[in-house]
Amino acid sequence: MELLRDSIPMVSLASSAAALYARVASAFLRPGLPRLAALLPVVALLAAAPLAFTSSAMLRGTSAFFLAWLGAFKVVLLAAGLGPLAVDGLPVLSFLFTALLPVKLRRGGGCPGAAAKSVSLVSCAAKVAAIATILHLYESKIQLLHRYIRLAMYGIHIYCFLDLLLPCIAAAGSALGMELEPPFDRPYLASSLRDFWGRRWNLMVSAILRPSVYDPVRARAGKAAGVVATFLISGLMHEAMVYYMTLRLPTGEMTAFFLLHGVCCVAEEWCARRWVARRWAAPARPLGSLARTRPSFY
Repeated sequence: MELLRDSIPMVSLASSAAALYARVASAFLRPGLPRLAALLPVVALLAAAPLAFTSSAMLRGTSAFFLAWLGAFKVVLLAAGLGPLAVDGLPVLSFLFTALLPVKLRRGGGCPGAAAKSVSLVSCAAKVAAIATILHLYESKIQLLHRYIRLAMYGIHIYCFLDLLLPCIAAAGSALGMELEPPFDRPYLASSLRDFWGRRWNLMVSAILRPSVYDPVRARAGKAAGVVATFLISGLMHEAMVYYMTLRLPTGEMTAFFLLHGVCCVAEEWCARRWVARRWAAPARPLGSLARTRPSFY
């Protein structure tokens, strides 16, 4: 790890070499235990690589999200012959881009009318201004604010940061000839918890958790168990991300939060079915958005 310490080029090179090894090994081994055994060193390297950034919590957290969470899950899915890396004929550059970055290639060139939306300069400027304001408050008045206000600021900070970073990565992929799925879909317009988590917020995570957790559990234990298991794994991985950033043992709060949301999503779907069965009018979108505004960004 000393060779990788605080070196973005060396960490990138080591991760790329590991991803190329995973590609070659997968070409010679059938999906299953032999391929998984061959790819476990890649998973271990991706999990350890973020810890090389000893001087920057932001770099540790960002690289942990890219490599230790999404990258490692993609490699495990590849061992089973699933996921975005298990696509026949995927070019080397697209394989590396997909394995090491939070992107999802659009299959079949996309659907009609599904072209990537242009980035709004006004929206970007507003997000940059929001981040700058929040960072200023972090340094000067953060302890004077109510705890819930601080949590809301943190959520807005995370959203603005990711919604600036991920489209930039997508733009780089587009410049290299790859058509990518959008990372967000206006999460502030979500009408329900299920709409928020499943179709609007951080879609790269949803695309990985669905085949790796939700689908297998649902096939064996039903839809509700699949939802709760997915939120449980998401909570545990958020705990891991906090550890990478702070290097402190997790408290369990993230896991409890996501488990609560999983149970609420199951209850919400049950209520929605009853609502439709009774032929009641659907609630207005603003009511759904307002009902879930407070916890949406954590």
